[in-house]
Amino acid sequence: MESSREKTARSSNGGRTLVVMAKAPKPGMVKTRLSPSLPVEAVTELYRCLLNDTIALAHSLEMVNVAIMCPASDVEELTKLAPSVSSVLGQKGQGLAAGLNSAFAHFAAIGHQRVVAFNSDSPHLPASILENAFEALASHDVVVGPTHDGGYYLVGAKASHPGLFDGDSMGTKSALEALLARARALQLSVGFTDLFYDIDVAVDLTRLAAELELAPARAPRTAAWLKLWAPAVAQLRTGAVGQ
Repeated sequence: MESSREKTARSSNGGRTLVVMAKAPKPGMVKTRLSPSLPVEAVTELYRCLLNDTIALAHSLEMVNVAIMCPASDVEELTKLAPSVSSVLGQKGQGLAAGLNSAFAHFAAIGHQRVVAFNSDSPHLPASILENAFEALASHDVVVGPTHDGGYYLVGAKASHPGLFDGDSMGTKSALEALLARARALQLSVGFTDLFYDIDVAVDLTRLAAELELAPARAPRTAAWLKLWAPAVAQLRTGAVGQ
């Protein structure tokens, strides 16, 4: 059911919704591939910074409704953490595929003509990429943002397409290939945004640190965390941490 906040947002955003795929920042539950290199408490705080900066990025776009899709157990915490979004919704089922299915089933069903879902660790993403994703949906059924490791950081659609995210390849190096194969099977046209990267492993974090050192305003909370943890991040560049 569409909430009053969603109705208000939909009436003023031209049918454009950005859905941040998120989790609550709980120790041991977020950015686990970084935990062997950094203290778990620091990784948890990093995720909180990434999420807050990603939400700020989403709000920087004009004429857009910003929402969060998350595990059902995280709704209460994320509602408190992100009061600026129009809605925080609990997904049906477990895992990212279930979350994406839930996002498009919900928002496409209540009349949002273009829905784009993207990762909660994406504050470094240029806002122009998000705008390009919405533009791509004018001439394609689906839009995808590919990552360097064979996955994808963004996916958008104008309708819910059952089966598009099914399968066990989510989070693997074949995730993008599998998604495109399912799109072809469903006879969906696919557009693409620029190739980009997630913050999953140490090399991603060191790349982000170098970028934000030059332009901290792009993601101020994350930049502040990186400055605080600069010695540890510098060690990551040489592979000295966690060995």
